[in-house]
Amino acid sequence: MSEPVVIPVGDLHDVVVGRGVLDRVAAQLPGGVRQVLVVRPEGLRTYADTVAGALSAAGYTVRVEAVPDNERAKTAEVAAGLWSVLGQRAFTRTDAVVSVGGGTVTDLAGFVAATWLRGVPVVHVPTTLLAMVDAAVGGKTGINTAEGKNLVGAFHTPAGVVCDLDVLATLPRPDLVAGLAEVVKGGFIADPRILELIEADPSAATRWDGDVLAELVERKVRVKAEIVAADLTESFLREVLNYGHTLGHAIEQVEHYERRHGEAVAIGMVFAAELGHRTGTVDDALLARHRAVLEAVGLPTRDVGGRFEDLLTAMARDKKSRGATMRFVVLDGLAHPVRLVGPDESLLRDAYAAISP
Repeated sequence: MSEPVVIPVGDLHDVVVGRGVLDRVAAQLPGGVRQVLVVRPEGLRTYADTVAGALSAAGYTVRVEAVPDNERAKTAEVAAGLWSVLGQRAFTRTDAVVSVGGGTVTDLAGFVAATWLRGVPVVHVPTTLLAMVDAAVGGKTGINTAEGKNLVGAFHTPAGVVCDLDVLATLPRPDLVAGLAEVVKGGFIADPRILELIEADPSAATRWDGDVLAELVERKVRVKAEIVAADLTESFLREVLNYGHTLGHAIEQVEHYERRHGEAVAIGMVFAAELGHRTGTVDDALLARHRAVLEAVGLPTRDVGGRFEDLLTAMARDKKSRGATMRFVVLDGLAHPVRLVGPDESLLRDAYAAISP
């Protein structure tokens, strides 16, 4: 990728994808901003300092706040701490928040921005593959509770997103591979070319500095941008982005968020494919393709087994559920996602048995 690519999310905001583009964060802020709160995870200082330095050089008053790593950041207590900082610094509605980190920081900082003074601008600088292709794009924010993941949140469109592929150089390989789950999801629900690129050279898909991964990121961002622009608040179409997430989120909750999100979603996609196979919308070849593509890049396709009851309880609390009726996203053929509403519990048990030892 020689030149940055600017991908519009309708008329909502732009996503800049390129290399060496951290200095473009200031350009994403709306006019009138004086103060910026940069939120970063405890374990990620270098890139946040680079962004903060560029913002300071552009004339902004900058405060950097570190939050716990991973899902430990997404709590009401951590959010309240950031609200206190905003209050102490007298942040007004025309000041802004910038997130620098993975999906958990994106979700948290977006939620804090959405709720401070009922909404201040936020710019996301995702530093993981997962955040680049999913969490940072589209304006969904949230924190977790003991009862489930992202059950408290808001839709809050960012002012902009800056994806600098060079930051992936320091991303641990397991995290890079986990992020590919969301990329693969984009291939199954909308853009089969993503699957073809991975199948042609799975190893190239896991090289942070290669052209293949750059194209995969751009394609997945375009998939999400098109869907989000058509359905910002998840009234119907946007639900398809939850392919694999109903079981995936349940696995995360049951495992107390110790498993990587992408790994859980990979298992969830195979589960969704098994559901579709049993209802006649996913044929043998498409079912097998799920396992082949995910395994080719090193993602899991089976769960540990023996915990269906716990997972069923967690799935019943999923955001897509309506009353006592569970809803899943399944495929009606490649790149044609549909809803499966109120499946019989026996169907869920059979599908889960197929992905557990």
